[in-house]
Amino acid sequence: MDLKTNILIKDLGTQDYKNVWDFQKNLQQKIIMGKQPDTLLLVEHEPVYTMGKNGNPDHVLQNRSINTKIYQVERGGDITFHGPGQLVGYPILDLHHYEKSISWYMRTLETMLIRTLGHFGIEGELKKGLTGVWVEDEKIAALGVRISRWVTMHGFALNVNTDLEYYQSIIPCGIFEYGVTSMQELTGEKVDMQLFKDTVKAEFRNFFCRIKS
Repeated sequence: MDLKTNILIKDLGTQDYKNVWDFQKNLQQKIIMGKQPDTLLLVEHEPVYTMGKNGNPDHVLQNRSINTKIYQVERGGDITFHGPGQLVGYPILDLHHYEKSISWYMRTLETMLIRTLGHFGIEGELKKGLTGVWVEDEKIAALGVRISRWVTMHGFALNVNTDLEYYQSIIPCGIFEYGVTSMQELTGEKVDMQLFKDTVKAEFRNFFCRIKS
């Protein structure tokens, strides 16, 4: 297999956060050593909060359910939620194959998600000075990454049919002035998760299979 012209996409179904976090770290090391092709992991998690390396503990509110774990992780960004009905994508990519630019990578992920939402009649957009994908003043997708030797891990989380009540226990991404939404909230009906996954896969390949020679 040519490691520079193939991207593996693995659908992990629903998995415990810690297991997939460990899997990511192991996979990142393999890609750094050139032993594994670039890989996109797609997964839904059991309910969990994750706090970025520079996150503010004050953004966890007192009404948080004691049964929902919080993990301090090595990505950028503040606190966010992962849970059923949310599609999480972990691209483990060697940016030597694309552009050695964190800003390029983040904007490309955001644009890919905006294009994907468009297939479902939702107009996503960027908000100046803020990371993620927005629908007017509500965030629908959060992004946070870690890069080691230009190989990425962590990634994006897009609310498809997510229970938004979980966000009432945190200040998502440390942003006070804007809200959070989901595809189901915007369309008024449950979205076919498998169809959404298939659309993400196709658009991801459209954006990231243009390998540098």
